[in-house]
Amino acid sequence: MARFLVLNGPNISILGRRLPGIYGTRTLDEINRDVAARAESLGVEVVFYQSNVEGHLIDCIQENWGKIQGIIVNPGALTHYGHSLKDALIDAAVPVIEVHLGNLYAREAWRRHSIISDIARGQIAGFGWRSYTAALDIIAAIAEEGERA
Repeated sequence: MARFLVLNGPNISILGRRLPGIYGTRTLDEINRDVAARAESLGVEVVFYQSNVEGHLIDCIQENWGKIQGIIVNPGALTHYGHSLKDALIDAAVPVIEVHLGNLYAREAWRRHSIISDIARGQIAGFGWRSYTAALDIIAAIAEEGERA
């Protein structure tokens, strides 16, 4: 059974109350339940992890090395400056899909650049919680087809 890591960075833990006009009203737990239900319907396994600390996210990636077939990552603000997170994602040697609840390109100029996007298979942004389930559908298909990073 394919196994995927769903990794969430800083401030994703306060979804539901954080700028609901941009991020929606669902909590991270609610989004995780939606993703878990979709994973079950696809016959895949998901492992969820969130931290406000970049080093903890890196530890999680390294602890799951060789045990996962892909990573769905919402780096939060690390999108713009998380170079060590980027290195860990590269070292994981599995497909990575970058997700964002809001549309980065409809926000402040500094948010419009992702240092993760050039190493990701793709980026899904602006669809709220659906960004996660869309990413899961895609990464499960990539794994089923046997594609690598």
